Amino acid sequence: MSKSTKFHGSSMPPQDEEVQWGVRPSGMLVQKRENDDYDGSGASSRGPMIKINVWNGAVQHEVFVPAQSTFGDIKKVVSQRTGLEPNEQRLLFRGKEKDDEEHLHLAGVKDNSKILLMEEPATKERKVEEVKKSNEVLKASEAIAGIRSEVDKLSEKVSALELTVRDGTKVADKEFDISAELLMRQLLKLDGIEAEGNAKMQRKAEVRHVQNIVETLDTLKARNSNPFNNSSNALSVTTKWETFDSGVGSLTAPPPTSSSTKVTQDWEQFD
Repeated sequence: MSKSTKFHGSSMPPQDEEVQWGVRPSGMLVQKRENDDYDGSGASSRGPMIKINVWNGAVQHEVFVPAQSTFGDIKKVVSQRTGLEPNEQRLLFRGKEKDDEEHLHLAGVKDNSKILLMEEPATKERKVEEVKKSNEVLKASEAIAGIRSEVDKLSEKVSALELTVRDGTKVADKEFDISAELLMRQLLKLDGIEAEGNAKMQRKAEVRHVQNIVETLDTLKARNSNPFNNSSNALSVTTKWETFDSGVGSLTAPPPTSSSTKVTQDWEQFD
């Protein structure tokens, strides 16, 4: 066979040159030129480009692809624009849904053709559910933030009561009772908040915060009712430690017992 022998309309290259072949979307085997760049679909990325108008509702996306691309290639480009995965897309041309493997030129798609993009029903439902959950989390977080603001005010009041009690000033019991009642109301509000995810963790942390303040308040109330309770306990402990250090609790030697006297007498008799 001579060098001028034709194969699919092209001249065969010299035998000493390495031949590279490519497959066109139509299935035709052709010689690949050095300046051709084939993608996975077999279409040349340097071939003639066409503009496709992809409509998703009232939103239009202008997509530029090689004329012999597939509808699957369109989905990949649209995915980069919209965030929709290819399997979440449905492409319709002239009222009919197209398969991913179908080529644009074979379906009659030309430059400036219009393609309709629709989302899979399951995708829409999932997005609606995600938006609903996001709104619920946001609402719960805002409610917890409002309660936290009220708890911070009560915490400042409890801190003021603590300073007063430590100074030895007597405080009316109603001051402790009112603060405790207000804190319990905030706990009830927190219990009524339905929260998920991060909001649930925020609610749990705030409940623990309120409980700690209530415990501090109870301790202050008990100390306020019996201000000498802590000092008497300290005195008792000190007395015990002094007794332990001295061994006998006094600097005066104890009187001799009868048993020690008897021993002394025995030793005298022995002498």
